[in-house]
Amino acid sequence: MGRAPLLLTPEHGDILVIYLSVSASAVSSVLIRSKDNAEHPVHYVSKALQDAEVRYPDIEKLAFALVVSARRLRPYFQAHTIHVLTNQPLRQVLQKPETSGRLVKWAIELGEFDIHYKPRPAMRGQADQTPTTNTLDLTQPLWTLFVDGSSNAQGCGAGLVLISPDKVALEYTLRFKFQASNNEAEYEALLAGLRLAKEMDARQIQIFSDSQLVVHQVNQEFTAKDASMTAYLQHARHLLATFHAHSIKQVPRLENSHADALARLASALEQGMGRHIHIEFLAQPSTQAPLICTIDHSPTWMDPILQFLQNQTLPANPAEARRVRHRSA
Repeated sequence: MGRAPLLLTPEHGDILVIYLSVSASAVSSVLIRSKDNAEHPVHYVSKALQDAEVRYPDIEKLAFALVVSARRLRPYFQAHTIHVLTNQPLRQVLQKPETSGRLVKWAIELGEFDIHYKPRPAMRGQADQTPTTNTLDLTQPLWTLFVDGSSNAQGCGAGLVLISPDKVALEYTLRFKFQASNNEAEYEALLAGLRLAKEMDARQIQIFSDSQLVVHQVNQEFTAKDASMTAYLQHARHLLATFHAHSIKQVPRLENSHADALARLASALEQGMGRHIHIEFLAQPSTQAPLICTIDHSPTWMDPILQFLQNQTLPANPAEARRVRHRSA
């Protein structure tokens, strides 16, 4: 007969690992200590979601699970370095400038602890329980997005059709002022569609694309092998995490003809065309950060905070490291 694993008391200096899990009605976590090449549970935490908590997007439920764990396991969080293992953009969501009110509050609350976010390794025979897509609720308003990118000798562009729950179709094209590969154009189309859907306050969305690579990478069936695709994939997952539910599927090009026509229109755009379609000119890739001219190169008090937010780099002095972590929250 199998036995339930015994809880193990951590020792001073141990780095503890926490796994987070969310469902429609509850959040839970397990705090782990590694010893002798094996993982041993330190403590379990579980909380049933109430009222508005049930309606949080899954990425916010993950953040909430971490906050609940930090509150209940405060002595462990204060005494040890905590590694959060997740494949979701949890750190970026908590630290982005446009973070919502409750996320700002949670980020400040978590800022006092020595928390590091690490990618969750795949385990043979075990699926990642952190959701990458959610089950669409067909009883709730559902938005539909068709996207396609085009890159040829005449130029590069993207087209998308966003259909509201009331069956109103929004046509949108992008003309790139930079050179992009076909795969990059496909990703730009997806990112533009997600940004537009977010502006329209869409809560759940189903996406259709004829790009096998984009669909399978987003669904974690393909691996992004170069820096450009990795950056686009991370950007797409970050945007998808802001929706309550989403799905993305590959469709044949014939079933994506509307968005395909818009993409070709954008890539071969000429002046004086009479069709009334919203066209946006994209000056740089979505993954490229804006350029800022530096006036003063001398060190400032902000430099350690910036290094921590960008690269998770802390000063060697423990007291100074804790001070930087507090200020960056």
